[in-house]
Amino acid sequence: MKAVVLVGGTGTRLRPLTLTVPKQVLPIVEVPMIERVLAYLEGHGVDEVVLSLGYLHEAFEALFPQGRAGNVRLTYAVEPEPLDTAGAVGFAARHAGISERFLVVNGDILTDLDVTAMIAFHEERHAQATISLAAVADPSAFGLVPIDGEGRVVAFVEKPAAGSVGPSSAGVSLINAGTYVLEPSVLDHIPEGRRVSIEREVFPVLAAEGTLYGFESPDYWTDTGTPRQYLDAQLDLVSGRRPGPPAPDARQAAGGVWTLSDPDLGGPDVAEAGFGASVQGPSLIGAGASVAADASVEGSVVGAGCRVDSGASVVGSVLLAHAVVEKGAIVRGSIVGAGARVGAGAEVSGLTVLGDGYVVEAGTRLDGARLPAAAE
Repeated sequence: MKAVVLVGGTGTRLRPLTLTVPKQVLPIVEVPMIERVLAYLEGHGVDEVVLSLGYLHEAFEALFPQGRAGNVRLTYAVEPEPLDTAGAVGFAARHAGISERFLVVNGDILTDLDVTAMIAFHEERHAQATISLAAVADPSAFGLVPIDGEGRVVAFVEKPAAGSVGPSSAGVSLINAGTYVLEPSVLDHIPEGRRVSIEREVFPVLAAEGTLYGFESPDYWTDTGTPRQYLDAQLDLVSGRRPGPPAPDARQAAGGVWTLSDPDLGGPDVAEAGFGASVQGPSLIGAGASVAADASVEGSVVGAGCRVDSGASVVGSVLLAHAVVEKGAIVRGSIVGAGARVGAGAEVSGLTVLGDGYVVEAGTRLDGARLPAAAE
């Protein structure tokens, strides 16, 4: 089966991480997000994926220089200009010559959705399009999708204003969870050569025709598009909220601590006691990383080659590869980009996001900062 994966956006909400790297190439617990998406699709029988590209598209080609990811063959469809969601789907599908049923996946969504069951549901109802649905308490950040008893979508409300739509009697609403099964006839509803929104222009028309269905699933699902969501997606894996090992070849030690390869966790004196107080789960320490024996890591992901120095503390945070937290510094509830450095005695908190290579000077206090700013 073929799939179109949408990865062309600029990732504005995740800046400054996305100033130099596309969102879907950023790691989720040491594995590029797009690799996780492609492995998931392969597990459901997808053998060809069209990557709908735009922003920094060369990064995807560099990540998959052979045009393959596992057993999945990749085709690159680079938009000449931003075409919005449906425009991107139409451009990619036509570029690859897709003429049979296909999947569409938003490349910044991680899920354990049973796509195989969703396709069977789609076939049974002779649908033109089927949308994966998830239950949430507040639908205002998503497309609201009410369905009837057969799963037919009775309306499609793209991102209703907060408070304008109340929850169902069960206290939740069904929202668009970003995975679609489409018949090739859907492409007839997508004009070529202009921006077309699948949520605002295509799905409402299909709903009015009675050929749009919704497949509700309780399986794990998350959007990774904001710093909070990006951070939580990683902590979900190391904590077990999302089932399975958090990364290939990760090994679990005492106290919910995962390691990759053989990081330096303060020497044999703490290793014998299950890392002592130096590292507390749920956490993952990447290959070649080092955590001083009197440093503290708790509920965090410390990427490959990172360094947490003496007396430093990392709590509820993600350090991307080769980041450094110097002596006595504190990182709490934040994201530190690849190769960035938090100077001695500095404090970084409040969902601060530091871009690749950024240096926080010694003694600095940051709360909710985004550095460098896009204009720097």
